[in-house]
Amino acid sequence: MVRKLKRMAVFSSILMIGGFLAIFAVIGYRLSNPVSAPQAAPIPAITNALPKGSRVISTAVSDGRIVVTIEREGRTEVRVFDLSTLQLRGTLRLEPQ
Repeated sequence: MVRKLKRMAVFSSILMIGGFLAIFAVIGYRLSNPVSAPQAAPIPAITNALPKGSRVISTAVSDGRIVVTIEREGRTEVRVFDLSTLQLRGTLRLEPQ
């Protein structure tokens, strides 16, 4: 019984040391061969004029869309643009009652 216990302890120790060596090998490999970050595609220069007297309140990017919230003449307006083409996809006007 003691002999089996010694074999299991030796096997467990060898396995643990092998795991640590593998982890250190991967860390060393990644430090010596850094992966360059992928280059982002250039954003085209597109001008989308806001109505005169308006101001941008907030912007958000999600699910392939850019959402711009503007305020103009006391009213809030939400404009949704397609992220890939930057074309206007929709407008939501919120007016006080």
